[in-house]
Amino acid sequence: MSFYSEFACWYEQVFPFREEVYLFLREHAAHPGSTVLDAGCGPGHYCRRFQQEGFRPTGIDLDPEMIAAAAATSPAVAFHAMDIVELASLKQSFRLIYSIGNVVAHLSSEQFSAFLDQVHAALEPGGCWIFQTVNWDYLLHLSAYTFPVKTVGDASLSFHRRYLDISPEQAIFEVELMAEERMIFNEQTILYPLTADGLLQRHEAGGFSHEGTYGGFDKTPFSREQNSGLVMVFTKPAISAKLPIFQNHIGRIGQA
Repeated sequence: MSFYSEFACWYEQVFPFREEVYLFLREHAAHPGSTVLDAGCGPGHYCRRFQQEGFRPTGIDLDPEMIAAAAATSPAVAFHAMDIVELASLKQSFRLIYSIGNVVAHLSSEQFSAFLDQVHAALEPGGCWIFQTVNWDYLLHLSAYTFPVKTVGDASLSFHRRYLDISPEQAIFEVELMAEERMIFNEQTILYPLTADGLLQRHEAGGFSHEGTYGGFDKTPFSREQNSGLVMVFTKPAISAKLPIFQNHIGRIGQA
């Protein structure tokens, strides 16, 4: 069983719904009735809010336990246990596609290029694509980084995250859930750093129009030198200007 399956029952306690995140996303979702796709939806709390406000959300996540939790609390939402790099199989178009919580950093350079092509194809003309990662521009100056500890419930549980062996090619993401001195689970996975310039180049080559870059969903200006997040907003022009992506020229994206 993967870490995400084990973590599903605690996810919303550690990463609760944030109103500022939803309002940022909703600002780019046009009007109720519009289609919305959450790529890496976890337990589906943002999909649930979109559905409650009259939008038509779809949530996809690789982990079946996360999808089971999402479907149990939001049965009116279309949830699918699937890899986000297979979103073309949905055969739908969307006004808004978003991926938050550093999900896209789990994709290798090749996977990210394939995913980006599918995002572009699935967006309606004029539609919006939003994603969030950590600020890799800052982290790539370090060999390791430990996040502040998050506590769960009455603080008897603590959630630990750290990046190890950080390089432009990849980083090890280690997570632990502790009950006082007892470890409930520990797991490591590989992330692929995504720098702001590399992301901008790939999106411009992929036919997207850049609308904004922020340090967070409160629209804080993005700073490469500070340890913050990265939120980027792109749209699909009504008339596509898509160019081929030449990976050897643009380089590897090295995922926040």
